[in-house]
Amino acid sequence: MSVIRQRLIAAIDTANPDSAGTLVREVAPHCGLVKLGLEFFLGAGPAGLAVAGSKPVFLDLKLHDIPNTVAGAVRALAPLNVAMLTVHAAGGTAMIEAARLAAEESGATRSLILAVTVLTSLDAASLYETGISGGTTQQVLRLGRIALGAGADGLICAAHELGALRDAFGAAPVLVVPGIRPAGSDAGDQARTMTPEAAVRAGASYIVVGRPITKAADPAAAAREIADSIAGVMA
Repeated sequence: MSVIRQRLIAAIDTANPDSAGTLVREVAPHCGLVKLGLEFFLGAGPAGLAVAGSKPVFLDLKLHDIPNTVAGAVRALAPLNVAMLTVHAAGGTAMIEAARLAAEESGATRSLILAVTVLTSLDAASLYETGISGGTTQQVLRLGRIALGAGADGLICAAHELGALRDAFGAAPVLVVPGIRPAGSDAGDQARTMTPEAAVRAGASYIVVGRPITKAADPAAAAREIADSIAGVMA
C-alpha cells in the first residue's frame, strides 16, 4: 500500500463485531488504519479488536479523568497493541503527561497518544454555552499547546484548524482530522467538515472517514474513491 493511502483511517462505528469485521475486510485494501471507538469497545470489549485483523487500530476512547486513572487505563490497554489512542486535551497537563509516561512503559511499540482538542460536532456557539469564548480556533490552539507541551504525539482537530496548528507547531505533530465529508455528502452531526482533498492540502497527517464509507451501498468502492482522491492531491 502506498504511503498516501495509509493516510486514510476508516471509522468502523458499530457495536456489532460481525458487522465490523465485514466492513474491515471490505475497506482494508484502501486504508492505512481502522478506527474503533467507544460504541464498539463497549459493545465488543477488548477481545473485539480482533476484527481489525492485521490492520493497525486507532482506538478512539477519548480518555478524560484524573491523571492516575488515565495512566491506569493506558496501562490496561497496552496489551492490545493499538497504534493510536486518544485522550482529551481538556484533561490538562498532568493527565496528558501521565498518559504519555504510561504508554512509554510499552517501549518502542507503544501507542501514539493523540489529544482531542475541540470535537468536530462543536462550533463557536456550542463552546460559548460552556463558558469558552474566542471561537474554535483559539481554543484548539490553547489546548494544542497544552497537549503537545505535556508530551502528546499529536492532536485530533477539525480540518479548519489545520493551518493555524501547522503555523504554530510546525510539521512535527501528528494531526488527525475527523469530520471529513466527500463533496456532496451529508454533514450529519458534524459542525466543522471538509473534503478529503482539502484536508490533505491543509496539512492533515491522517483523515478519518466514517459514515460516507460505512453507510455507502458499496463501502469498498467508497473507500477506494476517497483514497484515490487523496492520491490525486499528493501526486
